[in-house]
Parts: sequence; C-alpha cells; structure tokens
Amino acid sequence: MKLLLLSLFLLTGVAWSGNFNEAQQQARQSHKMILVNFSGSDWCGPCIRLRKEILETTEFDNYAQDHLVLVRADFPRQKKNQLAKDQTKRNEALADKYNAEGKFPFTLLLDENGKVLKSWDGYPNVKTAQFVSQIKAFEHGK
Repeated sequence: MKLLLLSLFLLTGVAWSGNFNEAQQQARQSHKMILVNFSGSDWCGPCIRLRKEILETTEFDNYAQDHLVLVRADFPRQKKNQLAKDQTKRNEALADKYNAEGKFPFTLLLDENGKVLKSWDGYPNVKTAQFVSQIKAFEHGK
C-alpha cells in the first residue's frame, strides 16, 4: 500500500498537505499562494468531481507545482475512511477559521499570510484552464 501511495505521488508530482500551519510556513518561505480545498471525499459528489476534473489534472498540477502550496481539509463520513484524530482536529480548526458555514466543496485562494484572495463556493463550473486563470489573476509581480 505504501508503495502504491508513493507511486501515485510520484506520478502526480503535487502533494496536498493536511497541515495548514506547515503549508503557510512553506508559502511564506517560497512566496507562493495557498489553495485550500474543503472536501467530503467519500460522500460529496461535487467534491469528487472537482478533484477529478480540475484539481487532479495534469494542467492544474503543472501550474500548482511552481505557484501554489496545496492544503486539503477532508471530512469523510464512512468509517473506513476516517482520518487520524490529530488530522481531524486540524481540519476542524481550519474549518472554524475559514469555512464556518460548512460548505462542500469550498475552495479558497489565500496569500502567504492567510488572507483570503478568492473563494469558490461549490463546484466551479469552469474548465481547468479557466480555474488556473482565475488564480493567476492574483499573482504578485510574477
């Protein structure tokens, strides 16, 4: 199983963090924006569609590698998909700060200091190129 996960990571090339504090540190050091995705990976149809059609595409990965730090706050419901307690606490704390209404999917673009630049409430009904263009509009002096 670990080999499979490692292979998947190597194939996609872009890692999603589950730790916002670490991601924010990385964003500050690299002067990248942060994309936070609140997802219900095993019950939310639009969340699954967003992942498959936009966030896990080669086009998005190619952009994200050099421009974004990625954070996923997942809230699975099925017992077999439950996260570790510490991860659940991190996700809940992040939701308290940025997604108090509990929207799914809910995606935020933040600057390196955690300021919200843009939000997508629900499935952004656009192609990957348009989604990336919406993010590019917030690049600072690049």
